[in-house]
Amino acid sequence: MVRLSRIYTRGGDRGETSLGDGSRVAKCDLRIEALGTVDEANATIGFARLHAPVEVDPLLARIQNELFDLGAELCRPRQEGERLGITPEQIVRLESEIDRFNGELEPLASFVLPGGTPASATLHLARTVVRRAERLVVALAAREPVEPTTLRYLNRLSDLLFVLARFCNDRGRRDVLWQPGGTREA
Repeated sequence: MVRLSRIYTRGGDRGETSLGDGSRVAKCDLRIEALGTVDEANATIGFARLHAPVEVDPLLARIQNELFDLGAELCRPRQEGERLGITPEQIVRLESEIDRFNGELEPLASFVLPGGTPASATLHLARTVVRRAERLVVALAAREPVEPTTLRYLNRLSDLLFVLARFCNDRGRRDVLWQPGGTREA
């Protein structure tokens, strides 16, 4: 268990921060951008939990914990030693949840606009933040090694959040659908 006795360290006062291996990098480093965006996704999922139905909340709680594990993986640039990260089994579990919740949804008739219920709107917001995190991890992986499960997890997670957003819109019946060109006529 992590124990924090002091919140401020003054170590970042000059624009640098420490990674999990003790090395120091600029706070604008791509790895820190990816980590920060994963943290933002986690916070957004926490906000979504305020509105989530009882059958979705425990899943979101588990995902929040897994995102911390994913962050622990990202904060260590060297690929040596025992790792705390995402396992292939966790990705399979996300896929299973996608299939389970998607099986209860109305078929899609158009693209879905973010909105509907408060739970759906916040899950759509979380989905877009996860997609941004994924793009940053892709950029990081082009520069240095990143565990492949990290990328796969983020990709599946955004899909799951989309499905959950639809589920929270009365199983897709209250989805806000895109109407191509629907606002052209006054």
